Amino acid sequence: MNPDPEALHRARTLRKSMSTPEAALWNWLRDKRLNGLKFRRQHPLGPYILDFYCDAARLAVEVDGGTHHEEAQAAHDARRDRWLAEQGVRTLRVSAGWVRRDLAGLLQHIAQAAEAGR
Repeated sequence: MNPDPEALHRARTLRKSMSTPEAALWNWLRDKRLNGLKFRRQHPLGPYILDFYCDAARLAVEVDGGTHHEEAQAAHDARRDRWLAEQGVRTLRVSAGWVRRDLAGLLQHIAQAAEAGR
């Protein structure tokens, strides 16, 4: 599925303005640093842009900040996760706080989720 040009533009813009937790996580996911798994950041897929995506594991990793607990955002996230599941992509939602508190534990969790999907 080829992303539309607008989605590519949005993804490029988002890559330049990653949140602090996203940037910290990307530092460990980039360049196959996590068990040799290739992740992409701000990856367009259909109508959505995924924070991080590993094609080999069909795994999206989404870093959720405080707004994801609000009702409207939670409903949007649920629709998005259902759509991704229909495409064969599993979504792993992690809190920004988890990135800050226990990055090593989070990386282990992501690696296990990725391996389960291979």
